[in-house]
Amino acid sequence: MSRYSFTHTVSASPEHVWGEVSDHEGMAGWTPQRLPLPKVTLEQEGTGHRNGVGAIRRITLAGPPIRERITAFEPGKLLAYEALSGVPAKSYTGEIVLEPVGSGTRFTWTIDFQPAFPGAQVVLKLAIGTLARVLARRCNR
Repeated sequence: MSRYSFTHTVSASPEHVWGEVSDHEGMAGWTPQRLPLPKVTLEQEGTGHRNGVGAIRRITLAGPPIRERITAFEPGKLLAYEALSGVPAKSYTGEIVLEPVGSGTRFTWTIDFQPAFPGAQVVLKLAIGTLARVLARRCNR
C-alpha cells in the first residue's frame, strides 16, 4: 500500500474551505491553469445532502473518467471518498480533514492505495499534491 498526505494552512475559515472541498462540481476549478479544465458532474446524489455520503462524482479530463463515491461527509471537518474506477490503483481511498488554526484552516488530504502498475504511485502523488496546492491557493484569495 502507498500512503501520501498533503497539508496546507490557509487564511480562509473552515466554512469557506469546506465550501470548496464539498462542492464536487466546483472541483473543476482546482486544475492548474496550464491544464484543460476537467468536467465534474454528480452521477448520484448523496443521502441527507446532495454532495454527502453515497454521492458519486464523475471527473472527466482525458482517458476514462474517474468515478468516486463519498464515504464520509462531516460539514466543516471531513470529506472521505473511494475510487470506483478510472484511477491507476486498487483500493484507492482519500480523505480531506479540516482543522481550525487561529483565524484560518489547516487541511490535510491523505490518499491510500495499491498501485495498479509500477510508477502509478508517482502519478497519483503528483496529481493529488498538485490539486491540494491549487486548492490552498484558491482558499487564500
